[in-house]
Amino acid sequence: MTPSSLQPMSAESALRLVRGESMHPHDLLGAHDAEVDGVRGVVVRVFQPLASAVRLMLGERDVPMERDAHGIYTAFLSDRSLPLRYRLGITGADGVEQEQDDPYRFLPTLGEIDLHLFNEGRHLRLWEKLGAHPCTMDGVEGTAFAVWAPNAARVSVIGSFNAWDGRAHVMRALGGSGVFELFVPGIGAETLYKYEILTRTGTLRVKTDPYAFKLEQSPGFASIVQGRSEYAWHDGSWLAQRGESDPLREPMLVYEVHLGSWMRGENNRMLTYTEIAPRLAEHVRRLGFTHVELLPVQEHPFGGSWGYQVGGYYAPTSRFGSPDDFRFLVDTLHQAGIGVLLDWVPAHFPKDDWALRRFDGTACYEHEDPRLGDHPEWGTHIFNYARHEVRNFLVANALYWIEEFHIDGLRVDAVASMLYLDYGREAGQWLRNRYGGRENLEAMAFLKQLNHAVQSLYPGVITVAEESTSWPKVTAPIADGGLGFTFKWNMGWMHDTLDYYKIDPFFRKGAHDKLTFAMWYEYSEHFMNPISHDEVVHLKRSMVEKMPGDMWQKLANLRTLIGYSVTRPGKSLFFMGTELGTSREWNHDASLEWHLLEDPRRRGLMEYVAAVGALYREQPCLWRADHEPSGYRWIDVADKEQSVYSYARFDGRDHAVVVLNLTPVPRPAYRLGAPEHTRYRVVLNSDAPQFGGSDYPVDAHADTEAVPFHGFEQSFTVSLPPLSMLVLTPESLPPLPSLDDSSKAGAPLRLAAAKGEKRGVKEKAKKSEKPTKAPKAPKPAKAPKLAKTVKAEKPTKPTKAAKAPKESATPKASKASKAPTAPASPALPRADVRPRTRTRRPPAAPVATDAPTPAATKKPRSTRAAKRAPNALNANTETPSDTSS
Repeated sequence: MTPSSLQPMSAESALRLVRGESMHPHDLLGAHDAEVDGVRGVVVRVFQPLASAVRLMLGERDVPMERDAHGIYTAFLSDRSLPLRYRLGITGADGVEQEQDDPYRFLPTLGEIDLHLFNEGRHLRLWEKLGAHPCTMDGVEGTAFAVWAPNAARVSVIGSFNAWDGRAHVMRALGGSGVFELFVPGIGAETLYKYEILTRTGTLRVKTDPYAFKLEQSPGFASIVQGRSEYAWHDGSWLAQRGESDPLREPMLVYEVHLGSWMRGENNRMLTYTEIAPRLAEHVRRLGFTHVELLPVQEHPFGGSWGYQVGGYYAPTSRFGSPDDFRFLVDTLHQAGIGVLLDWVPAHFPKDDWALRRFDGTACYEHEDPRLGDHPEWGTHIFNYARHEVRNFLVANALYWIEEFHIDGLRVDAVASMLYLDYGREAGQWLRNRYGGRENLEAMAFLKQLNHAVQSLYPGVITVAEESTSWPKVTAPIADGGLGFTFKWNMGWMHDTLDYYKIDPFFRKGAHDKLTFAMWYEYSEHFMNPISHDEVVHLKRSMVEKMPGDMWQKLANLRTLIGYSVTRPGKSLFFMGTELGTSREWNHDASLEWHLLEDPRRRGLMEYVAAVGALYREQPCLWRADHEPSGYRWIDVADKEQSVYSYARFDGRDHAVVVLNLTPVPRPAYRLGAPEHTRYRVVLNSDAPQFGGSDYPVDAHADTEAVPFHGFEQSFTVSLPPLSMLVLTPESLPPLPSLDDSSKAGAPLRLAAAKGEKRGVKEKAKKSEKPTKAPKAPKPAKAPKLAKTVKAEKPTKPTKAAKAPKESATPKASKASKAPTAPASPALPRADVRPRTRTRRPPAAPVATDAPTPAATKKPRSTRAAKRAPNALNANTETPSDTSS
């Protein structure tokens, strides 16, 4: 039998195959029914352009294959029928023969349902179908490759297994889905591969797999086949607890981490995931943080982008190890009681030609029109959220990190740039939506789809929006017209607060409202208070160097800022190194300055951070009602002259009183209204000597007196050290009045509601009734005059006390003030990590308390220029969060 005696093969199809232009190689190659001279059988065709000979191996016998004029090897088997199992013996030009299975004899690895869901944008486990997956087909081990390239003329998988020759393993197009697929026998884990794509214009493009689970580092950027993970997780109890939690009413104190610069080894060597894991877990646990937030670990080509220009969305960066090594990091943190958030970047992607950009020769993942598809400020492309397959790529990616790596939440980067079509653009550089507006309707739909999928499939997992304008309802439920995020970064609060802290204390009275303004819109969203990496780069200076005064005053200011962020409403986030008080800006190419802990003042700062973290975890009133007006009340919002702020945080009746003195002038015997008639204990004093403070005398307790003040029926006095924050909690609470007593005057639960609002069970007493006696409180002396209390406390003169201690002086130990016990030594993190069990109290019945009632409605301040967000109030010109990306 000769090739010419077979049924005629389409010459055009053969030529397209040989020239590398075929989208359907299986139509010719592999085993097919055939008839020769009236005899039915099976014809097998093989295309091996580098082979000198090919034989067909049928187990009991071999059949030499003949090469036709097109270079295709052919054999006809009259005694066989389909399906046919066979192998190939391929002799190369060097005379060496290799045996292998024919990739064109296997069925497709994707079914019609997979393709249908993908094209509709609804395949929620897409990573299990696209990409490279080692598997067994018809008893043969190999790897199934699948990629979406809807406008490609031909797609081939290339690698060292075929000498990077795109003619050897041409993939088949699966109908009109745009997906190309091929099972390649003999390919296993750790094999390097790429896709060679022939565009419709005849150009060849070599691309990294968008669904690759691991990537080679620069300059190769090859995809790496990864087998199904066999990592044995040990965080089952953590995940079970997470699924039952309500993140809004749980403590959340976040430590933002850049893995490449948190800590390095000898000679500035980057540590691996497994080296970082125990040290990071121990460090954040001892400081009282509940979560870490990792700057993007998704693979990125340029380290200086901090991970925000992603090249491999499904690949943990291989800079620090394998995907299973990253699983070990997450698992170790979970076992230490620490949640893991991941920075996630669905807003834009870089223009690296080996990655997503014009993937199949056309704008596949981005818009073709640069007015929609290009980001002029960042030099990146914007995803085309109108395309089902692109939305599916991103939504499935979010679920992939949660499912495969047990991530507890996603901080979604640059949400504002997604929502506005004119973001960062001048007039004429953008297109309006179909209603004539500037809102990106497709991006809105995508974000809702994302949040719905995450919340439906993974209860307890959070999404956090970095949204820097006054876009409404970012954290409102989708059913109520919101975007459905769990939290939103409070960028307005962050900018106002840092602007205030930069001011010399002498002039702070003129900027008093910078710290009070955020409460006007506090309950419009579920906020997180961020002091992030963006605030310590690009000549913005480190946190310490933002502060005025000498080094003592700088550190004292920083302590109050940390305490203020944690004790006000909202969850809190701090960038790594805040606890060290470093004077230099963050350098992503070097380790944090751990040697600063040799300085007693920096060691004191770290002890203070640990004390604040311990207090935060121990006091539910500081977090359980973060997003409810009943959880907060100003005590005094108007002491501008002395730059003193005071407020109370509530969890039912349980509460804490916080007072900030933001000048270096001490305030002896400062009177504060008190929510309850009881004794209060100082549980945190930022001026304590162990924290590097001045040790200004502060009594450990403050007894309330029947002196109305600040709208409360009782008050106490406490001395305020210079540049300090005090937190006081009641030692005990008076019993609630009986039902019979609740309508009488003097009910002890009265919290002096503004404008006659009810608080607890208070009612207006009838004139004819005799008031019921209040529970007996410690008998005070005569209501003291403020001038005389100064003499009783014997403070130092204000002018002298205002002077900060010399930097070289070692503060004395304080006998009066108590604070949560910080770790004995905040030295470098240890390697041993033990699980930490979180306890959860049942929610207490909320007690209504005063909240600021705005006289006039105001919108939150924006952090973007007016040209980017015209409907945002008080927009400023701060640089976008990832301008360096």
